[in-house]
Amino acid sequence: MALINPHINFNGNAEEAFNFYKSAFGGDFQSIVRFKEIASAENPISENEANKIMHIALPIGQNVLMGNDVPEILGKVNERENRSKIAITAASREEADILYNSLSKGGEIEMPIADSPWGSYFAMFRDKFGIEWMIDFSTNS
Repeated sequence: MALINPHINFNGNAEEAFNFYKSAFGGDFQSIVRFKEIASAENPISENEANKIMHIALPIGQNVLMGNDVPEILGKVNERENRSKIAITAASREEADILYNSLSKGGEIEMPIADSPWGSYFAMFRDKFGIEWMIDFSTNS
């Protein structure tokens, strides 16, 4: 079966955000590629963008969270957009609490983690980088 792996765009702080996510989920980066590593005569990279992230990947279970910094020439990412959320299905109530406490630190809580009306243990929030998350644990899964 196919896996869905979220990809997040950032305005120059992808490395900071992914170090934050790594502190919440653990593990090691699968890859980190900086723009300077893809520079060539045909594809020059400005000094201002050389150390920014062209691609970063953090395995989380069987999935991979990926991201990059958007090159300035393409404009800014709207960090307040709300078209999608990253949904985490926790393996236990304790894991849900740990992830919620780690990822929501410095962010904005939309629904604090608690028993939901539909019977699961659930939270919804935006992290300090503007990324929206949902955490869910259900004993029915």
